[in-house]
Amino acid sequence: MEQWYGCSLGDAMLAGEVLEQIRTATDRLLARAGNPPEMAVFMRHESEGRLHCELKVYFSPAAVAVARAFAARPCHQPASSGLGLVAGTEAAWARLFGAFGSAIQHSAS
Repeated sequence: MEQWYGCSLGDAMLAGEVLEQIRTATDRLLARAGNPPEMAVFMRHESEGRLHCELKVYFSPAAVAVARAFAARPCHQPASSGLGLVAGTEAAWARLFGAFGSAIQHSAS
């Protein structure tokens, strides 16, 4: 299994600017690489029992250059449930999470 990366952007209400920077940087990298389906960035709002949620961002192994630029740390591949696609193609769901990820993505649409 290849290495995923993740980072917390903190309070979800305040994370918009950094999230947009991540999206822009990933979109540039995707364009240069020909939009490979294995290159994607996902996000999820997580509260872990706290009153306010934080926004966590997960970078696929192929997005390591962007992950490093935003000081993301190695992590396990996230579960697909509750994820949203920040940058990448819709094909990333099936490529990175298999048929189950594809089904989750289509049920959220």
